[in-house]
Formats: sequence, C-alpha cells, structure tokens
Amino acid sequence: MGSLARFIAWIWAGLLLSQSAYLVSASITTPLPDLYEASLTELQAGLTSGQFTSVHLIKAYFARIEEVNLQGPELRAVIETNPSALEEAAALDYERLLYGPRSALHGIPVLVKDNIGTVAFEGMNTTAGSYSLLNSIIPEDAGVVKRLRKAGAIILGKANLSEWAHFRGNLASGWSGRGGQCTNAYYPKGDPCGSSAGSGVASSIGLSAVSLGTETDGSITCPANQNNVVGIKPTVGLTSRAGVIPISEHQDTVGPLARSTTDAAIVLSIIAGPDPNDNFTLAQPTPVPDYVMALSNSSLVGKRIGVPRAVFLNDTLTGNDPYVNVVFEQALETLKELGATIVDPADLPSAYEIYNSNNETVVLDTDFKIQLNAWYDSLIANPSGVASLEDLIMFDNNNPSLEEPTNYTDQSILIESQATTGFNSSYYQSLAFDKELGATRGIDAALEMYTLDALILPAPGYTTVPAAIAGYPIVTVPLGFYPDNVTIGSAGPNTVYPAPGLPIGLSFLGTAWSEYDLIGYAYAYEQKTQTRLMRKAYAAAIPTTQLADVMGS
Repeated sequence: MGSLARFIAWIWAGLLLSQSAYLVSASITTPLPDLYEASLTELQAGLTSGQFTSVHLIKAYFARIEEVNLQGPELRAVIETNPSALEEAAALDYERLLYGPRSALHGIPVLVKDNIGTVAFEGMNTTAGSYSLLNSIIPEDAGVVKRLRKAGAIILGKANLSEWAHFRGNLASGWSGRGGQCTNAYYPKGDPCGSSAGSGVASSIGLSAVSLGTETDGSITCPANQNNVVGIKPTVGLTSRAGVIPISEHQDTVGPLARSTTDAAIVLSIIAGPDPNDNFTLAQPTPVPDYVMALSNSSLVGKRIGVPRAVFLNDTLTGNDPYVNVVFEQALETLKELGATIVDPADLPSAYEIYNSNNETVVLDTDFKIQLNAWYDSLIANPSGVASLEDLIMFDNNNPSLEEPTNYTDQSILIESQATTGFNSSYYQSLAFDKELGATRGIDAALEMYTLDALILPAPGYTTVPAAIAGYPIVTVPLGFYPDNVTIGSAGPNTVYPAPGLPIGLSFLGTAWSEYDLIGYAYAYEQKTQTRLMRKAYAAAIPTTQLADVMGS
C-alpha cells in the first residue's frame, strides 16, 4: 500500500470510528465497565460492540497511572509508559472495524515488567530497573511480547520491579534505581513484595487491564499474595524467557498477574507455547491447552488436596504469621465444601533438607553471572558502557545518586555471583540435588505418596521454594486481609508489612505442566469466596479516571 493509500485509509478509519462512537453514544445504555475491576471479557465486549475504543482505553489507563504513580500516594508501580500506544491502539481499532478481533486480547492494554524486552524504536527501555541499561537497544521483542502483539494486545508500559528481579542484595521489595520505591495500594507504604511488585500493584487497582511478571523464586506468587490479585507462576518452559533479562534459565518463568483467575487464564493461553529461541519451551506438551476451558465451579469435586505442614506451616522456621494460619484453616473448610478431600498432613519427604539447603544459591549465583554477561553482550548498543556483571558492580558504586537508596547500598548478591567460577562440579551437583529435593523427593513424592491431585499452602512464608527449584507451577488467589488491629511491622526503610488491610494469598501447587488443573481448583475457590471483592485499596490509591472521562477527548 502506497503512502497516499495509507493516508486515505487512516482518514477513513477516523471517520468510521467517529461515526461508530456517535451511534453508540446515542443508543447504547450498557454501563461502561469500572476500570478498577473491569475484566477482559467486559473490555472486549465493549470494544467489539463499539461502546468505546482501544484509544479510549489507553487514554483512560494513562490518566489513571498519572493520578497515583508519581503523584498522590506515589505508588511508583510504572517506570514508563509506551509513547507509541495511542498510535498502535488506533491501528488496532481500525483493524477491528474491518476484520474483527484477533483474540480476547485484541486492543487490550498490557503492562509488562521492566525485565521483559520490548524493541527500542517503540520508545521504551528494557532495564530491569537499572540505570546501567538505560537507552540500551535489544535485538528484538521478548518471546512473550511477540505473542501478545500477535494476539493484538498493546504494550501499555513497563512495570517497576525489585532491581534485577531482586537479585542485587539486601534491598526492599519493589525498589529499583530507575523506578524508585514501589508501594502497596492497600496500605500507605505497604510492602508490595517482589520482584514483580509493579505488575502486582498495577493490576490490583486497574492501572492496566492485566500485567506480566516473572518468577525465579516467589516473584509472581508474592506480589499476587500481597496485592489481592491472581498470579500464575508457570512450569519452567511453558512460557518463553527469550528476550527476558535473566537470573537462571533453570528457574525463570513468565506469567500473568490479573484481577481474576479467568483473566489470568486468558493471558496464559496466549503467552504459553514453544519458542525456538528458548529450547526449554520445546519440551512442553503440545498443543497448548485453552486454560479458559479449565474454569469450572465443580473443579474440586472428588479431588485430593494435600497440606504439606512440615516446615511450611511451622511458625518458628518460616515466620508465618499466626493470623495467616487462621484464614488458611478457613480455606481448607471451604475446599471441603467444594467437594475436595483434604489430606492433612501430606508432607514433602525432603522438606527439612530443602529448608537447610544452599544449592539454590549456588545455581542462581552461577547462572546469573553467565547469563547476565551474555545479555550485555547481546545488546546492539548500551550507552552506559557496562558490558559485564563486574562492570555493573563498579557502575553502581560510581553512581550512588542513581543506584544507592538511602540506608540500602547493598549489592551483596551481585558480588557473590561475580565470585563464581562457571559450570563446575559443585554447580552440577547443586543443580541435580535441587531437582531431587524439589521434585523427585519433594512435590512429586508427596503427590504420589498420598495419591494427591495438588498441594495447598498459604502464599506467605516458605511456600515457593520447592516449586522454584523443581521448576513447577503455582497458582495464587486472594485468601484474606490482615485485620485492622494487626501490629505493623517493618519491611525496610520505607515500607511496612504486615499492616491493616494488606492482602494474603492462597497457593495451589502441582507437578510439571499441571497449570490446567491448578487453574480449575483456584477458580472454584475464587468463585465460592469472592475474596478480592471484600476490600478495596485505600482511598488515595484508587484512581478516579474512568472511560467516560476520556471519551469526549
């Protein structure tokens, strides 16, 4: 198509959309969705009917971010927004008008964590929160971003995170040099939990329709737990890590953070699948399930769900808050009401060995140095001049105003990782032992010994480690909220946890590739309890902009 033809097409698109908006405003009586809770199904229905456009959605979400991100409560959930988003939305609106939607995500804004790569010419950075990568140029979009774009989704912006996905040192969750300190929307200065902190906070109050996070050990599960949202940490290899700033190829995985299990299932169905740029994904079963088909209120009928109490529910070891155990016991009763048989206890044979093991640290430290150096080497350009982990440590020391938050100058993990010497015998022994502890004598052993369909635990505490070292999935849904009289604790120099009203999550764990079943169990529990709807964020953290406020602009 020539330049003139493209220009005429855009003119016609504008005219047709304007006409459509006029007709809709005159005839549609369906209320506009409230963006605090709006589901993907509601948003897609409104877009398809012509009630509003993707351009309207982008404008509304941009305005909501503007209200609370750097102003008001200063949640700092978003590092930057996409300067190309409105143009992309207009094109997708026109495409919808001509051909209909590509998928359930057509024209839907998605926020992605700032370690998930997006092409530089679109106008955004990919930095893992570090100034050492500001204005760097990556070769191509991350694999999951390619899938989002193919489905017609719009990358709304980059979510803040714990710098380097919380693999820097003793830093507060949610802090990065570029993004500052992200905080929870359910209590002022509440700990958002890391490292996908911004993704969790943004989804919790409707700064985006949905968001993507990453997890190496706890970084989707914990933000879901503390922000009253659903998080799916997939089996390692279900979603591509190509183009994602790494910690470890043996534990890293990408998954959704959303306000409902349904929305999370929709997103997972789109981002899952093989990617030739990530050989781990080539081992997954095919075809990719439609995870939406797993959503059934009767999913738990006849299922055997185990409670691995040893270590995980022992307060002296894990620091689990007694109140968490109260709401967890209530959840077990709910599962029984939904038709499940609760096997309690159903302990992992390796539980205490996992708790006392240092193998995960050996693996992650070694992988991070090798893979981060490879990331720097893959860049087309990097103005900071940082080309390795060793350079990064020096860069942080030389730029304290950018990379040293008050009272937290620590980069002990980076230093520890730099000291590793590559893939030696100790590394391979630790890798093998991790698999044995987490899978063979861990989750798989418990499932087999007690003839279980899944395991269940409260999300706070030590829940994530066995699944992390095994590479196995976790689905986390809202469980409850801390009471108003809880004693407020410190989570760092600028954040608190626990605190009144901060959310608590419930985690379903299973073997490799068991996401479909876990999503079904989580959905049945979510629909029965409707826990998310029981409490909103604190007033100042709730954006007021709605679609109606931008539809005339």
